[in-house]
Amino acid sequence: GDPRHACTCSYSKIRRYRSRISGPLLDRVDIHVEIPALKYEDIARRADGESSAAIAARVDRARAVQLDRLKDAPGRRPAYCNAQLSPALIRRYCAVDERSHELLKTAIDRLGLSARAYHRVLKVARTIADLAGAERIEPGHITEAVQYRSLDRTTW
Repeated sequence: GDPRHACTCSYSKIRRYRSRISGPLLDRVDIHVEIPALKYEDIARRADGESSAAIAARVDRARAVQLDRLKDAPGRRPAYCNAQLSPALIRRYCAVDERSHELLKTAIDRLGLSARAYHRVLKVARTIADLAGAERIEPGHITEAVQYRSLDRTTW
C-alpha cells in the first residue's frame, strides 16, 4: 500500500495475509481506513490545522446531540450513542432521502457490503452528520461513511 515502494508479493501471498481477519470479524469494525506513509516535507510542514480543543468541542456537541436523541429511545437496551443503535433504532434515527438511498444501493451492489456493513455505514453517516451539526443524514455523509469501509473495497 505504500506508493513509494512497489509491492513484490504475489496475489496469493497477499490474499493469505489478509485472510487472517475473517469477513464477519471485519464487518464488526465500524471504520477502516488505509493511512499512507507521510513524506518528510509533510511531517515537517508547520501548517495550522484544527486544534485538538476545537475537535474535542465538536465531538462533545455531537455526543450531547446523540444523548438527547436517544434519551427516550424504545427498546430493552438503552443506547447512548450512534454506535449502540440496534437495527430497529437505525431504521428510526438513520432515515435517508432518495439520493442517499441510491448511494447506499450502489455501494452495496458494487462493494458487496453485508447487512452488518450496511448498518455500520448508516451509523457512521449519522455520526458524521452529528459532527457537522446536520439534522438529517445527507448524501455527502453517506459517501464519506462508505469511504471509511476501505477494506470492503479491497480485492482479496
